[in-house]
Amino acid sequence: MTPKMIYLCRHGETAWSLSGQHTSITDLELTENGMREAERLGKALKGIHFDTVLSSPSKRAQDTAKIAGFPNYQVDDGLLEWRYGAYEGKTLKEIKQIDPTWNIFEKGGLDGESVRDVEERAKKLCMKLHSLSGNVLLFSSGHISRVIGAVWVGLHAHFGKYLKLSTASRSQLGYEHGYPVISFWNDTSHLQ
Repeated sequence: MTPKMIYLCRHGETAWSLSGQHTSITDLELTENGMREAERLGKALKGIHFDTVLSSPSKRAQDTAKIAGFPNYQVDDGLLEWRYGAYEGKTLKEIKQIDPTWNIFEKGGLDGESVRDVEERAKKLCMKLHSLSGNVLLFSSGHISRVIGAVWVGLHAHFGKYLKLSTASRSQLGYEHGYPVISFWNDTSHLQ
């Protein structure tokens, strides 16, 4: 069994995604703009039947799923954002003052999840996705989604640094000739 297609959606804008603060376990509301983004995301997904809808446990991802018109999701811990540890709530500029060479995809979160931890979590999620049939819809956050994209195509977590992901974007994972592929990435055309 393999899913026909998997849509991977990042949550709508929050105050911290707007300010560039790293958000994993802090449960933030969507901004008014984030709610509008979620509505537009829902319109872009309208007409596609999804056999399985999964969401991160975070409020921002669950609210995005609901506003987009998919209230009957299942919560999956594999979609939870990378745990940043001591870097929770800090901007990249603040983190670079502590460690000028820091990159989440190479060093992980200080006192949080390591790159290996997140990669293993993404691998488990991808194995689950490979076992599903029909179309699948996922709602999650930026860094973990970038790792999922990298792992989906057989790369290591650190390749996620090359996969930019905007709020309320859609990406599609799928298969070509039996191989996992990224069909498209970071589509925000519905937000224009």
